Amino acid sequence: MSPEQYVQDKAAKSGSSFYYAFLFLPPARRAAITAFYAFCREVDDVVDETQDAGVAATKLAWWRKEAASAFAGQPQHPVMRALMPHCQSYDIRLEHLNAVIDGCQMDLEQTRYLDFPGLQRYCHLVAGVVGEVAASIFGQTQPQTKAYAHKLGQAMQLTNIIRDVGDDARRGRIYLPVSELQQFEVKAHEILLRQKPWGYSERFTALMKFQAERAHRLYDEAFALLPEADRRTQKPGLMMANIYRALLREIEAENFRVLEQRISLTPLRKLWIAMRTNWTGR
Repeated sequence: MSPEQYVQDKAAKSGSSFYYAFLFLPPARRAAITAFYAFCREVDDVVDETQDAGVAATKLAWWRKEAASAFAGQPQHPVMRALMPHCQSYDIRLEHLNAVIDGCQMDLEQTRYLDFPGLQRYCHLVAGVVGEVAASIFGQTQPQTKAYAHKLGQAMQLTNIIRDVGDDARRGRIYLPVSELQQFEVKAHEILLRQKPWGYSERFTALMKFQAERAHRLYDEAFALLPEADRRTQKPGLMMANIYRALLREIEAENFRVLEQRISLTPLRKLWIAMRTNWTGR
């Protein structure tokens, strides 16, 4: 299997909303974002699929060495071999890959965030930086587009956190800030148990509405930052944003029943949203 086929399979099998946006890109840009996305998936899977934290830390350290070797001209892993030909063209730097690894390292080292600024640091690494790289690959001519992409990445990561409260609880993780749990009088053990009568309460619903409102604000702020000159090239990012925001609204419509299920959109609905965004440009 060629490196290009490897990353294509990795992206397709993930079932991610990102994949639907990639379909509308020209071949060279599609190859670049697919390879970069595959790198992010490989690193993220280290944390999600490795039970032993020590083994996961060793694997992340390996990825750091592999990324450094690749930028020194010696890529070994198929993902890096697929990615490296695009790095100069789209300004993908070693620091970007290390930031993603740093974010995954945080998943190994902490399962709680005391406040939102602490969570923002995590979102910056695993989503904001990813958004910046994606915007560069899509086609960026204005400096302000970087700020748009960074904020949009954070909004989508907060949507992920809202969707995955139950899944994360099964792994012993709670990304909702401790200070906000206290603000809404929700106990950590209530989330970790994921059982009635603890799980779904007016307190929990109020907490989740608070999270959703913040995510919506970030989407609106991000859209306001996008320069008109880059709107056409940034349509893939808008496709992803519209898919994620539709997911957020679906979660709201389900009254935040996220503890025992993973609410999602059908592939057909994702494709329709991507196509509609491609047509309208918004």
